[in-house]
Amino acid sequence: MPNNKKVALTSSGLCWLWVAVIILVLDYTTKYAAKKYLMVYSPLAVMPGFNLSLSFNRGAAFSFLTNQAGWQVWFLGIVSSVVSVGILVWLSRVSRREAWTSIALCLVIGGALGNLLDRVLQGKVTDFIQLYVSHFYWPSFNVADSAICIGAVMLFWKTAFKKL
Repeated sequence: MPNNKKVALTSSGLCWLWVAVIILVLDYTTKYAAKKYLMVYSPLAVMPGFNLSLSFNRGAAFSFLTNQAGWQVWFLGIVSSVVSVGILVWLSRVSRREAWTSIALCLVIGGALGNLLDRVLQGKVTDFIQLYVSHFYWPSFNVADSAICIGAVMLFWKTAFKKL
């Protein structure tokens, strides 16, 4: 009789978790570099419309809840944890052959865990990617935010077109 845990890991979407690990490592590494180098050189113009500029966010997307008394850090940490567990359960029920869905979910979980790690370790999320047009600036973001957005778009695309 085969070990059910081993079969579930190799035959389900959980075999794609390495994507989440890569996102988590990439996110942590870039945030570390941003905190180390952009404290001195911020903002750093990369090209027109693109700066590297260090900022910190105690809230959620677009600085939602930033000005609260601190409870939002715990709340958002709990939400990230619950979403991550939910995604792991979802991944365990997806076939490993459903690569598009599995990779999308792993991008979301990698990003969620990257920002969760920031919240747990420093009580705020490090952002450093700044895009702008003229004097209109998009809110700063990071690799984890990018992974979450890409994963969400992939899931939407899969749902909308169902043939992937």
